[in-house]
Amino acid sequence: MPQRKKIVIIGAGNVGSSCALFAAQRQLGDVTLIDIVSGMPEGKALDMAEGAPLGLFDARLSGGDDMGAVAGADVVIVTAGLARKPGMSRTDLAKTNTGIVKGAVEKISRHAPGAFVIVVTNPLDVMTWVTKEVTGFARERVVGMAGALDAARFSAFVADALGVSVKDVHAMVLGGHGDTMVPLVRCASVAGIPITELLSAEKIDELVNRTRLAGGEIVKLLGTGSAYISPAQSAVMMAEGFLLDQGRVTGASAYLEGEYGFSGICLGVPVKISGKGVERIIEIGLSKEERKMLEISAAAVKKEIDEIRGEIG
Repeated sequence: MPQRKKIVIIGAGNVGSSCALFAAQRQLGDVTLIDIVSGMPEGKALDMAEGAPLGLFDARLSGGDDMGAVAGADVVIVTAGLARKPGMSRTDLAKTNTGIVKGAVEKISRHAPGAFVIVVTNPLDVMTWVTKEVTGFARERVVGMAGALDAARFSAFVADALGVSVKDVHAMVLGGHGDTMVPLVRCASVAGIPITELLSAEKIDELVNRTRLAGGEIVKLLGTGSAYISPAQSAVMMAEGFLLDQGRVTGASAYLEGEYGFSGICLGVPVKISGKGVERIIEIGLSKEERKMLEISAAAVKKEIDEIRGEIG
């Protein structure tokens, strides 16, 4: 019997535990949850394992607080970090989470030098850059879950507005994972039909704005905490693309080396994820308006990176 792949999730909070469940349900491999809170990852892993006979999935699930358990991982999903609290600036969040992510990914580079790393921790693009810098991994093996989630949200809103199946809606979102993201309206379609043929300009603008603010909408509704189901689904989809060598084309935060005119930052762009990791960054032509919006978004990401650059030593 062939050995199953090993998936390690750092951070066993809502996002991390959801990633573990989705990965196990898809039978992508055996799953290990790691968290600094002793007992919590073990308990969540045991709970999922006890549900496996009902969910009819074969996957070994384990948990612990020893980062050494990352050894031999094929995929590592990084969810560890604090959520932004009221009154906390994005810079404060970035500095705090830089320390957390830096410590975690140093262990990845030491114990799992061959792993494909998917970053979920916010600020997403900045933490993806931190991971790339600290591990020293080739850019093909570090990616941030960003555009996949943003495009899924845009697609969900379009499907709801039109009363159509989400299976027939496709979208692409570029830029930073935040308020400056760039949903590409001309690339959004329903069964190949541009949404501009199906929705008014006013309604499209409404959906674009809702997509940009989607994370905040959920935070407000929950009262405490933030989205975790959809981010986890996005990260696991990317892990599946790598583990099964699917050649998935999706939006993701990737390290740029001249693509779209940017270098040295991680930014949401279309990528192809295969067994090689980020096999290709896909460059598409942009209109003047789209280019301007992307430049604004890239500048915002670069500013955040510059503010924490000294934190990684």
